[in-house]
Amino acid sequence: MNKCMERLYNGLVKENPTFVLMLGMCPTLAVTTSAINGVGMGLTTTVVLVMSNMLISMLRKIIPDSVRMPAFIVVVASFCYNCTVFFLEGFIPSLYDSLGLYIPLIVVNCIILGRAESYASKNPVLPSIFDGIGMGLGFTIGLTSIGIVREVIGAGQIFGKQIMPSSYEPVTIFILAPGAFFVLAGLVAIQNKVKRNAANKGKETVKTGCGEGCASCGNSSCGGRIFPTGNEE
Repeated sequence: MNKCMERLYNGLVKENPTFVLMLGMCPTLAVTTSAINGVGMGLTTTVVLVMSNMLISMLRKIIPDSVRMPAFIVVVASFCYNCTVFFLEGFIPSLYDSLGLYIPLIVVNCIILGRAESYASKNPVLPSIFDGIGMGLGFTIGLTSIGIVREVIGAGQIFGKQIMPSSYEPVTIFILAPGAFFVLAGLVAIQNKVKRNAANKGKETVKTGCGEGCASCGNSSCGGRIFPTGNEE
C-alpha cells in the first residue's frame, strides 16, 4: 500500500495538476466563478479519471501502441458520457447547466489523457486507481480553492451563502475572466513561497556527522561522510 499512498500524495501535493503541473487550465479558469462549480467540476473529472485509469491499466497489454491514443480517448469518452454527463443532467441539472460545455470537454482534458499515457498504460490496476484518485482530488482542491477566493471577493459568498457584511462592496472583476488569472497567480505564488521556506528550513537543519569538512576527514565510518575512501568498486 505504500505505493498507493505515494500516488495519493503525488497528486495532492507533489505534482498537483493545478498548482504544480498547470494542467487543465481551460476548465480551471472558466468554471471557478464559484466554489460549488469548482467542487462539481473537480469531482466529475475525478470519477472519469479513476474509471479510465482502471480500464486502461487493465487493457494496457492488449491495446497496440499504434492506436493507443485513439483507444484512450474512446475509453475516456465512454465514461465521460455514461457516468457524468447523463448523471449530472438527470440528477443535478443546476450543476450541469453551470458547467455546460466543459463537461463533455473532459474527454480531451490533458490531465486524464496525460495520466493514461504516462502512468495507467504502464502500471498495474491498483496503483493506477490511486493515481487517478490523487490527481482527481488534487484537481478538485485546486478548483475549489480558486472558486472560494473568487466567490468571496467577487460576491461576498461561499457556496452561495453570504458571509461578508451588507456594507461589503463586491469586486466583480474576480468573478470575470481576469479574476481567474489573478487568483491562480496569487495562489501559485503563495504555494511556491511556502515550499521555498520549507526547503530552506530543511537545509538549515541538515548536519554532517562531526560538523567539519568531509573532504579532509579521515573517518570513513562517519555517517556524514559523502566522499569515497578509494576502496569502493
